[in-house]
Amino acid sequence: MALRGGDWAGARTLFEVALAQEETPTGLEGLGWCGYFLDDAELTFSARQRAYRRYVELGELGSAARVAAWLAADHVEFRNEPAVSSGWLQRARRLLAQVEPCPDHGWVAVHAASFIVGDDPDKARELAAEALDLGRRYGVTELEVLGLATQGAALVYEGDYAAGMRLLDEAITVGLAEPADLLVCIAWAGCYLIAACELVRDYDRAGQWCNTIADFCERHGIGLLLGVCRAKYAGVLAWQGRLSEAEEQVTTACDALRSSRPNLAPHALVRLGDIRRMQGRLDEARELYHECGGWADALLGSARVALDLGLAEDAVDLAERYLRRMSDPGRVDRAGGLEVLIKGLAQLGKVQDAQRPVEELCAIAERAGTRSLRASALAAEASLAAAGGDYERARRLWEDAVDKAADSPFLAAGIRLDLAACLAELGRRDAAVREVETARRTFEQLGAGWGTERAAVLLRRLQPGTPGHGGGPLAVLTPRELDVLALLTKGLTNANIATRLTLSEHTVHRHVTSILRKLGQPSRAAAAALASRHGLS
Repeated sequence: MALRGGDWAGARTLFEVALAQEETPTGLEGLGWCGYFLDDAELTFSARQRAYRRYVELGELGSAARVAAWLAADHVEFRNEPAVSSGWLQRARRLLAQVEPCPDHGWVAVHAASFIVGDDPDKARELAAEALDLGRRYGVTELEVLGLATQGAALVYEGDYAAGMRLLDEAITVGLAEPADLLVCIAWAGCYLIAACELVRDYDRAGQWCNTIADFCERHGIGLLLGVCRAKYAGVLAWQGRLSEAEEQVTTACDALRSSRPNLAPHALVRLGDIRRMQGRLDEARELYHECGGWADALLGSARVALDLGLAEDAVDLAERYLRRMSDPGRVDRAGGLEVLIKGLAQLGKVQDAQRPVEELCAIAERAGTRSLRASALAAEASLAAAGGDYERARRLWEDAVDKAADSPFLAAGIRLDLAACLAELGRRDAAVREVETARRTFEQLGAGWGTERAAVLLRRLQPGTPGHGGGPLAVLTPRELDVLALLTKGLTNANIATRLTLSEHTVHRHVTSILRKLGQPSRAAAAALASRHGLS
């Protein structure tokens, strides 16, 4: 009862007293669970290894295989030892070859699936189906829950979001409504669900489930899973623009995971990096991503920071490196990398190179069906249209993207800034100013310093008092044309201007041609002289 109720310290004492009288494998297995929940790695390994040996000695090979599967998970979770983990999993499979079908086959299958759900979702679904079948056949709620949840997560990775989320919703419902002894499995399924919501940016569903799962973990003293779930939930909160709440959640998660499961700490560190980036603390964000080593999400975060700094080529390189980690174009987790790649290529004027990534992102968004992913796909199309000079089409796409991004104020505000720049290019400065003001207010409310600074810069370029905006011949130029003209006054070549403004030489050439036409000037030097006379330098 103490173990089932979450009294891990009390349960440990009771198990140790019972084991002093007789060392039973079930008692050792229970003591291992106490160590697990008390974040005591040595107790966890010692008790489970002794339980494994006792089960083998007694000829209970199915139970020995079950414990071996949990040890396989422990070696990854506590010690980051995938080779040792593989050895335990292989041992579990060999033992089961001598055992008739039973729930223990399901435990080994669901652990094997958990190791590959992100890399080989098709195989993971097959293993999870086996666990689900055995769970239902033998009335093991935990196996049914994990079988459903693992299948659901695999489907989401494959891009079938609707089917995957139906299974994940069902898994959590079953886990909370029906009796289960091993409560960690319910929290494990909850982490699958939150991760899936974060992946496809279904913030509404995540919000509905996260509090329920967190309450469950707190009631039953499941600190580890609460830490991992907190980190994932912080990612959801950050995308929703609730940065102060996100920071509180992720800081707690960082502290907990660093002390108990350092191998899992990057779950929290990456999300803290995302929050620092949104706050405009880009150097801190980069350091946090660097601390995460080779984690794919950290690589994506670094790509986003490079884009924020105007380092389009670096952003493209990092995005392509991220995308090489998951080469299957149907995978939904490619979306973030595609967004950065498209925007970077658009800034470099490589319109043709960006066409295929845009098509892929649109296909992913269509399959997932969530509003935020659709907004990102529309924004990507708009970036491409603007890079090609079709500002009218870009305007329509960015307006539609703003409407779709209603559940993510941070995303919507960022899109508004792009829309404002587009409106300015179309000569609609009043409309552009309104969009910037709306975005600025949103960023200020969110505490998003990076967005607030971007909005302030754009607003200064648009408002009266800026050269070209107080009347006179320069008033006919767009903000981008004014940027180009200012560099012309310094004697820069098209190549130099392209580097300064992160544009292609072709785009700069197009702007120069437009400037000369609008100002009625015969040469670059004449246009530069006119600009200098009117205060632009």
